[in-house]
Amino acid sequence: MTTSTASASGAAAAARAAKAEAPIVLTTEPPRPLRFFDQFAMWANLGISLFGPLTGALIAATTGSVPLAIGAIVLGCSIGALLLGTSAVFGATTGAPAMVSLRGLLGRRGSIAPTILNIGQNIGWATMEIIVIATAASAILGDSWRWPFVILAGGVATVMAVRPLGSVRMLRKVMVWLVLVASVVLFVQVLLQPRQPMPQDAVLGFWPAVDLAVAGVVSFAPLAADYSRHSKTRKAAFWGSSLGYGLAAVAYYTLGVFAVAHLGATDVIAALVALPAGAVALAILLTDEVDEAFANIYSTTMSVQNLFGTVDRRIVAVAIGVIATLLAGFLDFGQYQSFLFLIGSVFVPLFAVAAADFLFVSRQRWDVSASSRLRWPPVVAWAGGFIAYQLIYPGTVPIWSDFWLRFDAAIGFTPPTWLGSSVAAIGVGALLMTILGRLARR
Repeated sequence: MTTSTASASGAAAAARAAKAEAPIVLTTEPPRPLRFFDQFAMWANLGISLFGPLTGALIAATTGSVPLAIGAIVLGCSIGALLLGTSAVFGATTGAPAMVSLRGLLGRRGSIAPTILNIGQNIGWATMEIIVIATAASAILGDSWRWPFVILAGGVATVMAVRPLGSVRMLRKVMVWLVLVASVVLFVQVLLQPRQPMPQDAVLGFWPAVDLAVAGVVSFAPLAADYSRHSKTRKAAFWGSSLGYGLAAVAYYTLGVFAVAHLGATDVIAALVALPAGAVALAILLTDEVDEAFANIYSTTMSVQNLFGTVDRRIVAVAIGVIATLLAGFLDFGQYQSFLFLIGSVFVPLFAVAAADFLFVSRQRWDVSASSRLRWPPVVAWAGGFIAYQLIYPGTVPIWSDFWLRFDAAIGFTPPTWLGSSVAAIGVGALLMTILGRLARR
């Protein structure tokens, strides 16, 4: 009788854990129901995105070569996936959301700067995702469907952000299998088409293409701990996020390269829709795309809670969802490539510094309390990595890039063609953090 009672009690506890939901406020201890496959499926769904082929097409245009583009994708996504996986370990170790975890690196006050930047980038990414959904729907159904899909996508993503762990379970059980079938259909249909000449009018080289791939993956590093704080183990958090997102990003960036090489596509989405069964496959991916907007809306709420720990995340999620939906109704893709480079220049060195400190200096012991103090070595290392990025490639935003080009000329610096800005920022930031951090400990 005692044994059966204990078994029933254990089963009931397991059922409650399986249905657990994220805390409403920051001060509540998070449940940890997520195993490896839960996180692998969630991150694979996030990596399987209509943004993938768009980024792949940019990489193809940047290299002007299919082999170089694929090489840049594999290298860039591998670098980005390592940083993403390590960022997930932050949350699994501390139990804190991403921007709260950065208190261990920069202190409570120091974490405010990346928090504000992350709120801005997450709202921007959520807006971009809704734009992608509406654009794809317009390509399939006609221009009159754009606004209805903007509203529908924004509404569904907001509802998902209100119940994030329930949404993760749904992605694992249903969407990952549907999008896998749709992905196979698109790859086969694209590769059956004859090869086309690769465009050469926008070629920048191999390393700028690597930077695009790195930036696309690392753009999710500031979100990773928001979900991995619910992971059962650190190992599940690292491998689930790095493998799930990394493999999916490689596949979908490559799909964009093949779309350029086999379809001669300048409008990738329209070219994929025109394929046999392409509209059906894209309709499935269109449904799955909502999870990208959901992730960015939810992570915005987590960033807001680093500033205001007792605010109800559900209220914030609704407010952010409304803002992103309205912005999506009036914006387009004009600054997408510049947007990616700008994100990379800020968050690539930051999370390289965070990884170096967490692994080699602080040895996975961070103080993420409200009383954590500002530490100057990470600030200096972050600034060094950021400057290294800008010196090599400052992007294409007119006033910003002009300033750094003039600065290069003033100090007599010529950016090396064999070194990409992301790789330089990661190397400089991590090296400075390791040296300065160990000196500070002594």
